Amino acid sequence: MKTEINIVIADDHPIVRQGLVASIASSEGLRVVGEAGDGRAALELIRNLRPDLALIDIGMPGLDGFGVARKLIEDGIRVDLIFLTAHREEALFEEAMALGAKGYVLKESVASEVVNAIKAVAASQHYVSPALTGYLLRGRQRYNTANPEAGLKDLTGTEQRILKLIAQYKTSKEIASELNISYHTVVTHRRNISEKLNISGSHALMKFALAHESELP
Repeated sequence: MKTEINIVIADDHPIVRQGLVASIASSEGLRVVGEAGDGRAALELIRNLRPDLALIDIGMPGLDGFGVARKLIEDGIRVDLIFLTAHREEALFEEAMALGAKGYVLKESVASEVVNAIKAVAASQHYVSPALTGYLLRGRQRYNTANPEAGLKDLTGTEQRILKLIAQYKTSKEIASELNISYHTVVTHRRNISEKLNISGSHALMKFALAHESELP
């Protein structure tokens, strides 16, 4: 992890921003270099300051958090993103992951979690609010009922390792690097895993992996 992590904060509620700044300022090695109250201002700050990390509220007026992420992707600007949200909708979480978010934090617990989230992301890990992780894991009973055998026993050792890494929010590119295999090999493994488990969709695979992580080596 870098000695000092430069951070941009974007949230349309000044009190929330003040609380985030105060929490971050209390931790050595973290520095807020810019604040924005809307998505367009946040985008300009990130373009100009090139911070290591940006805390972005999903529900901002004008250009929302997801819109900011899409513009950054279009511009080829690489910055670790942690999305902040007051909502628990599964679709929002899935959209955040699809946009490459490294963190996803509920506003109800952001004051106590923000520093941990930043440090985790700065250390090349992913961070999701524990309360939200529990919410997503409620799908476990649905998977077990639909497919009681689960198919875990049919997975090869490599497939089980990949499923474990998926449960840790690793992207296919990150999995390929960790296992020293090609990206396309990971994609093939993911497809084979989904077929054996009788599930479809990358996010369905992630939810299954989260639900069964304790059963994986």
